[in-house]
Amino acid sequence: MAMQTHDTAAAGHAPAEPGHEPGAAGAHGAAAAGGHESAGGLPQFNFAEWPGQIAWFLIIFFGLMLFIRFFAAPKVGGTIEQREQKIASDIAEARRMKEEADAQAQAASVEAAQARAQAQKVAAEARAKAQAEIAARLAEEETKLAAAGAEAEARIATAREAAMANVHTIAADTAEAIVAKLTGRPASAAELADARG
Repeated sequence: MAMQTHDTAAAGHAPAEPGHEPGAAGAHGAAAAGGHESAGGLPQFNFAEWPGQIAWFLIIFFGLMLFIRFFAAPKVGGTIEQREQKIASDIAEARRMKEEADAQAQAASVEAAQARAQAQKVAAEARAKAQAEIAARLAEEETKLAAAGAEAEARIATAREAAMANVHTIAADTAEAIVAKLTGRPASAAELADARG
C-alpha cells in the first residue's frame, strides 16, 4: 500500500485539497452561477422591477375600473332599475285593480239596493192591485147579492100578495065546503060574502 502511494506521488499527481478535486470545480462553478441568479429572490420584492410592476398594476386596475364603469355597472344598474320599475308597475297595477274591484263592489251594492227597492215597489203595487181587484170583486158580488136579495124580496112580496089575494078565495071555498058539509046545502052568495069578510 505504501508503494502505491509513493507511485502516485512520484507520478506527479499530488493529492488535491478538499474542494479542489477534479470535477468539483465544475460543480462549484455551477453552484456559484446559480447562487448569483437566485441572490435577488422573488421579482415582486426586487426594488429594481417595481416601476414596471406598478405601471402594469395601474394599467390593469384602471382597465378593470373602466370595464366596470362602462359595461358591468350600467348593466347591473339597468337590471336593478328595470326590476324596481317592474315592481312599481306591478304595485300600481294591483292598486288599480283593487280600486276597480272596490268600485265594482260599490256599484253592485247600489244595484242590489235599487233592485231590492224595485222588488219591494213591485210587490207593493201587486199587493195594492190584488187588494183593489178583491175589493172590486167583493163590491160586485155584494151588488149582485143585493140585486138578488131585492129580486127575491120582490118575488116574496108578489107571492105574499098573491097568497093574500087567494086567502079570501080559499076561505070562501073552505066556508062553502064546511057549510055544505054541515047543512047539506050549498052556501048562498050572501053567506060567502060574509065569510070573505
